[in-house]
Amino acid sequence: MNHDSTGAAPERRLALAAPAGFVAAGRRTHHAAAADAIRTRSTLRRTLAATAALALAGCAGFSADGGMSRVSQLTQERTGHPVALQHAPKDADAAHARVADLLKTPLTADGAVEIALLNNRGLQQQLGNVGVSEADLVQAGRLRNPAISLGRLAGGGALEIDRSIMFDVLGLLTLPSRSRIAQGRFEQAQLQAASDAVAVAQQARRAFFDAVAAQQLEAYARQVMEAADAADELAKGMLRAGNASKLDQMREQAFHADATARVARSRQQALSARERLVRALGLGDEQAQLQLPERLPDLPKDAAESHDAEQAALDKRLDVLMARREAEATARQLGLTQATGFIDVLDAGWQDKRQRGTPPERGGQVQFELPIFDFGGADRARAQAVYMQAVNRAAATAVDARSEVREAWAGYRGAFELARQYRDEVVPLHKRISEETVLRYNGMLVDVFELLADAREQVASVTASVEATRDFWLADSRLQEALAGAGATRQSGPSSTHP
Repeated sequence: MNHDSTGAAPERRLALAAPAGFVAAGRRTHHAAAADAIRTRSTLRRTLAATAALALAGCAGFSADGGMSRVSQLTQERTGHPVALQHAPKDADAAHARVADLLKTPLTADGAVEIALLNNRGLQQQLGNVGVSEADLVQAGRLRNPAISLGRLAGGGALEIDRSIMFDVLGLLTLPSRSRIAQGRFEQAQLQAASDAVAVAQQARRAFFDAVAAQQLEAYARQVMEAADAADELAKGMLRAGNASKLDQMREQAFHADATARVARSRQQALSARERLVRALGLGDEQAQLQLPERLPDLPKDAAESHDAEQAALDKRLDVLMARREAEATARQLGLTQATGFIDVLDAGWQDKRQRGTPPERGGQVQFELPIFDFGGADRARAQAVYMQAVNRAAATAVDARSEVREAWAGYRGAFELARQYRDEVVPLHKRISEETVLRYNGMLVDVFELLADAREQVASVTASVEATRDFWLADSRLQEALAGAGATRQSGPSSTHP
């Protein structure tokens, strides 16, 4: 490159290198340009130092527990047991030891919940999403790394060296907004993890009641079959002796056949219910031989009171809280999109140019995208649409929550009344009828076949009573799940269109 002795070309390059306000007005001497360069460098240094200080102050770090303390608290409030992410082998070993202790005695509903929270591997996989979300939160609190440019041109005896460093100014300005958005997403992830944990706990609780009821019905079916065997043999003997008709004998034979089929069906149902419980608890083959109680827990003396269950659900249901957080996060995202929709790239920095035989040139540089083809209207429209989706989803979730609680509460009350009816009236009445029939049989007022017919009716009432008790405990579990809002559908927030 050719330069005259007056130094005009370097002055023009200095003016072009400072488009952010450092353009020289008129012709200056080399000494004036050098003074401007010194002042520019000093200003940029102070600006960059302040930028770095603000960036470091706003950097979010990883929490000591990976955000799991909040998840554990939410889970314990709704299940009675905490939940933990097993980071290291020692954590898994401690969980396995606790599970082994719980399996040494007959299982309870509370024990089933604790085992599921400790031992379910699928739950551990879901809890890992909290760590992923926390990493996104930390990343959102950090600036984009500065870009450094180095260039060297040589030829014809001339040597030119260019150096520049550019910082993401827009990223610094939007750092608080991006951090708040990421914080909202992180809180959503915590709520979702707690919802997953509560859903696993309630699934284990329901599977426990199903398994115990199926085992109890299988045991009762075996007792009925033993009685049916005796009745069938009695009817055959009386038929041979001429003391019974063929019709009476066939009735007892049919009852025996039905009892045999009932045993086979109840055995398969008990096996299936037990395996569902094993899967819900996350047990391996060596732990599958768990001990179950012989019968379901007794009904409570009275049903629980509602105490404005609908409002409690809106205040505490996890899916409602998640929908609110999503709406808040999308509102912040909308604000950020509107603020950066016109210009979404803004970099500023310092540059230096040196040429052999000429004084060095230094200045500032600003880089941004010209909104010629895209004025950001599409991004703003998309953000507005996503926000309205979140608002409507939150409203729909609240409406569904109230309905689900009303339905679960009605089911709970109905199941309790039915089970109590069997416990207090139906089964005792059939028992008194059976006792009266036995007295009449001993007094030779009724024959043996009327006694057997009464026994068959008592079998049906006892079976229905066990099923009603099981349905009550299942309804109780569904009510707890409805109040907790567990198992909510995962909501993936809208992707950000801006840094």
